[in-house]
Amino acid sequence: MNVRLAVIAIVAAALGAAPVFAQAPAAPAAAAAAPRATAPAAHTAVIDVGYIFKNHARFKGAMDKMKDEVLAAENALKAERDRINGLMEQLKGFNVGTPEYKKLEAEVAKAQGDFNVNAQLQKKDFMDREAKVYMQVYGEIEQAVGQFARQHGIAVVHRFDGDPVDSTDRNRILGNITRPIVFHDPQIDITGDILRMLNATPMAGAPAAGTQR
Repeated sequence: MNVRLAVIAIVAAALGAAPVFAQAPAAPAAAAAAPRATAPAAHTAVIDVGYIFKNHARFKGAMDKMKDEVLAAENALKAERDRINGLMEQLKGFNVGTPEYKKLEAEVAKAQGDFNVNAQLQKKDFMDREAKVYMQVYGEIEQAVGQFARQHGIAVVHRFDGDPVDSTDRNRILGNITRPIVFHDPQIDITGDILRMLNATPMAGAPAAGTQR
């Protein structure tokens, strides 16, 4: 069973460019030179968040593990459902109203109730755990992007979808038409840089900007 992938949007990122400095006003010869002030970051970059989630090593590992657990839970529920169905078949062999019938009928009703409750609780548990995984990975992405941006003078990062558009998928076509970014220079795509930072163990410093995927 595939676990829902609901991908979360991200802001902040980075482009490799050296910080820009503003020249301090000239000081009198007798006075010490005034310190230089760093100009505000003014560069822009783009990032494909969906690509990062698909290729983030720890995220993929956590989701694969959860898929195995979901499959095991499904198999256990199927076994219980088959057991309940067997009890219902046995119920047909008793006369309605007899003590045996009533006893088995109560057992079937309790088993069905427990089955429904357990199924709902397991579903909620997996959804909660999935959300926590997404939140944790999003936090890692946000931290890496912020670090990279500060090191390379990036003021803002825009999110874009690098997947090719399926000409047979109406929703994808409409989504492509309404996307906020119509064009970007591939050199400002920092997706690969951020992904390498995230998959590094331990996380290393920010790599050079403009690295292609």
